[in-house]
Amino acid sequence: MSVDAATVRRIAHLARIAVAEDEVEHLRGELNAILAFVEQLSEVDVEGVEPMTSVIPMAMKKRPDEVTDGGIPDDILKNAPAAQDGFFVVPKVVE
Repeated sequence: MSVDAATVRRIAHLARIAVAEDEVEHLRGELNAILAFVEQLSEVDVEGVEPMTSVIPMAMKKRPDEVTDGGIPDDILKNAPAAQDGFFVVPKVVE
């Protein structure tokens, strides 16, 4: 894949980047070099390689998914400007 000057201008416009006319050719070369590198990656044989999220095998720390009230509802309601019957009171917004 190759990028032309019009594509560079369009990318700059979409990215909201001001690109001077004399910089277009330089950016075109850089973008083409990046795309050439990405094309090289598609040539790598990854058959049988497991997808991974890290180079070091690890397991994410997990906690049990339990629904609780936090155990401190009274302390939480102390932060509210207004509370009633264990709930936050908010101003009425719809008549």
